[in-house]
Amino acid sequence: MRTNQVIKYTLFASCYLFWVAGGLMVAVGIYARLSKEGGAVDSLLADPSLVLLAVGILVFSVTFLGCLGALRDITLLLKVFAWLLLVIFVLQVVAAVLGFLFSGMVMEKATLLMGRAIARYRDNLDLQNLIDYIQKKFECCGVHSYKDWSQNVYFDCRDSNPSLERCAVPFSCCVRGEEAALNTMCGYGTQKLKPWKAEFLVHTEGCLEKTVRWGRSNLFLVAGLAFGLLVLEAVVFFLAVLLIYQIDFIIEKRKSVRRRRRSKSCPAK
Repeated sequence: MRTNQVIKYTLFASCYLFWVAGGLMVAVGIYARLSKEGGAVDSLLADPSLVLLAVGILVFSVTFLGCLGALRDITLLLKVFAWLLLVIFVLQVVAAVLGFLFSGMVMEKATLLMGRAIARYRDNLDLQNLIDYIQKKFECCGVHSYKDWSQNVYFDCRDSNPSLERCAVPFSCCVRGEEAALNTMCGYGTQKLKPWKAEFLVHTEGCLEKTVRWGRSNLFLVAGLAFGLLVLEAVVFFLAVLLIYQIDFIIEKRKSVRRRRRSKSCPAK
């Protein structure tokens, strides 16, 4: 008597794929941390490499329990895996509901985090690349406007700022064109300009509004991906519970058979 092999290896394969993905995230996160100056950013949410490392460790650890438990039929590991997966599932649902109900608070928190990211733009290469990617992808600049870059010590527009980039914005804010592509200093001095003048050189609209607008226009895609992830987690949890039930049933059946054999082997008094 043995467990259903389809359930067992489907669960193992699912956990194994996520385990490999988690390992890759950990490797990339460690590489990113080692390839830059340590201590430049001390906030978890402000450093993409730390976020990637934390998520990777969580996925790697949880799915490792599922892989080993499914492969070796260890109910203790499977139960820990199932409970952790259930907790993660519930936290994701709660976070989605709270984010919907308190969208204003979420926007305030996002504004604060993006402001901190702008302030640390030159201190962290990962953060700099991420901000540049967002500004190029969504054709935006700053949090709410291009003048938000005054929050950065290098781009601060005050007269007391000795930086050569005073009143400038990063190159990723520049309007894409043949001239702009050749001129890496196209954002210099643009914070001094009025929006109707600056818009010919750089994108003046903030990235927060642009990303929110993109999310609303692609609501079905975003919701579909999120729902698909939740369904996948629910299926894996269901498979783990089924396998736990089968293993416990087989163990009890074997114990029952042993007891019968012992009772038959004992001579009647």
